[in-house]
Amino acid sequence: MPQAGKLMPGFGQQNPHHLDQSLGHMQNTGNNNISGSHQHNISGHFGNGNYPSPQHTNSTVDMRNASTHWQEQHQLLAVSRNSGEPHYHARKAALENKNSSATLAITNSSTPNPYSNTPVSSNRKDGPPADVGEPKNAHEGERQDWNALDLGGQGLHALSNALFNYTFLDKLYINHNKLTKLPAAIGKLKLLQVLDASSNQLTELPPELGMLTNLKQLLVFDNKLNMLPFELGSLYKLEVVGVEGNPLDDSYKQILVKEGTRSLIMNLRDNSPADAIPQPPVERDWIVLDDTKNPNAEIDSFQVVSYNILCEKYATANQYGYAANWTLDWQYRRERILNQLIESKADIVCLQEVDAESYDEYLVPNMANSNYDGYHQVKTRARTMSPSESKKVDGCATFWRSDKYTMLAKHSLNFAQIAINREDLKKTVDIFNRVMPKDNIATIVLLENRQTGSRLLVANVHITWDPEYRDVKLVQVAILLEEIQKQAAVWHDIKSPRDASLPPGPVYTETSQIPLLICGDFNSIADSGVYELLSKGAIASDHDDLIGRSYGNLTEDGISHPFALKSSYSHVGELKFTNYTPGFTGVIDYIWYTANSLTVTGLLGNVDEKYLSTVPGFPNAHFPSDHILLQSEFQVKPRKEIVKKPPPPDFGSGSGNNARR
Repeated sequence: MPQAGKLMPGFGQQNPHHLDQSLGHMQNTGNNNISGSHQHNISGHFGNGNYPSPQHTNSTVDMRNASTHWQEQHQLLAVSRNSGEPHYHARKAALENKNSSATLAITNSSTPNPYSNTPVSSNRKDGPPADVGEPKNAHEGERQDWNALDLGGQGLHALSNALFNYTFLDKLYINHNKLTKLPAAIGKLKLLQVLDASSNQLTELPPELGMLTNLKQLLVFDNKLNMLPFELGSLYKLEVVGVEGNPLDDSYKQILVKEGTRSLIMNLRDNSPADAIPQPPVERDWIVLDDTKNPNAEIDSFQVVSYNILCEKYATANQYGYAANWTLDWQYRRERILNQLIESKADIVCLQEVDAESYDEYLVPNMANSNYDGYHQVKTRARTMSPSESKKVDGCATFWRSDKYTMLAKHSLNFAQIAINREDLKKTVDIFNRVMPKDNIATIVLLENRQTGSRLLVANVHITWDPEYRDVKLVQVAILLEEIQKQAAVWHDIKSPRDASLPPGPVYTETSQIPLLICGDFNSIADSGVYELLSKGAIASDHDDLIGRSYGNLTEDGISHPFALKSSYSHVGELKFTNYTPGFTGVIDYIWYTANSLTVTGLLGNVDEKYLSTVPGFPNAHFPSDHILLQSEFQVKPRKEIVKKPPPPDFGSGSGNNARR
């Protein structure tokens, strides 16, 4: 946990930035009830209409020996102080567009539109690109031609909450008004890249600004701020914070002068005091789906956890810039991960992104203390590395309660190796160019309940993440399903090690009768070929995720499997998310089960929404991974015994003949 203390300068570099003037002009008419009561004055004076900012002075500042960071502050400050006319930025953008129309007419159609949308993140897990301007309002399907709003220079005393329903905005200018505070609801505008609240009467900034992780420019020149909220530390994309003209503590200025915005943000992020950390969320609800009990029959019940724990080497400040360094530290995170696993009291635990060192030296001994045995396999790249390097390679780890289950067999599979050895696949170009470079793996174990003798196949998988490789995701899942069938057939006749004095376990006449779980990070949303294949049992050869690809029989005949699979969370319409970051929030982790042999009786529910409104993404102080833990409870359906019908009674041929006579 961080210690409360002063900001400490000493690191970080600022990226050069120029003020983005591209802006649509929206007149603030009476029909657009998005601002407080005001008069729409057009004045030739700079400043704030009837309110001359007390910070504005005529003194000349010698910038010849100032750092480039401080020079940029004063360049932007000069622009800000000269932008007091109503709708200054909109008028300027309109003039620039008019002057450049001739150039635009000559340029070919591939010229980017100044209002076009740019991706929030290139590391999206699946689904379409996360566009800054994708509409988020009630009229989701309507065309949205503007994403910037200029309310500057109108003498506003307050902002209406209706403004913050415009969640598609990426630029908001509320400079040169009479605002004394910004509403907490401003945290809803998560797509904002530019926010200019300069030349107002603000005495503080709301901590909810920390939710605006797409911000690149935050200008609050010439206000009455004496401090900045530590929550601004999550603004990892911020290139410029304009604060000159405020009575701020000198420590802020020293960092900005010497090292710039990036260093200031990092200081705020990594030195926030304990009271600046959001309160822990309320515990996630346990959702009971079936509480019926059969006192006359033994119920074979168990709980399963699936959890991508975020491998140590992936948890970097570069990848998770909104997270304080101490929350990314493996020593801090692993303790909380272990606590989650032990407190879950699950009978089976499937983990992804577990490196060899963490498995051998931390998880195995600590899980053993709670009676867990395990099986672990790392990605195939480890084979080409030195022993010290291979320890950092991640893979899948499956644990089970050793006092409840015995492992009868285990198997690991390398998708690329299996694909290249298939006759129908090994000659295709797509296998070499797309499947072979991915070294994802999966594991399968066969467990037997020590008391009831019921068996359980448990697959644990981490599918490739890249959304540009949806076809590869399908190929990997198809291979996994085929391997499960093969291993189930091989293991079908394994003899039980149970004591002969115990009642015999179920008899599985077909391999498809053995209960099956497939847990993991599938990096696929519900609207994907992977989800369709698993849930519906088949996808056609002309599926969108396979179009233009050649994968032998998989693309000639389509893909199918014999298992009656369902997602355990499909009973509640899936969770709201399993992965929570500023660049992507969605469901990509699942616990699949065979509905013909298992019944879902309980689920661990969603994360508290009130808490989520205060944190921009995971990992953080309370959630040690960017994924959340999934937990489901199952009951094994009793096997229906086939009762042979007795033969029809035989009354003898004589009596029968006499009767017919």
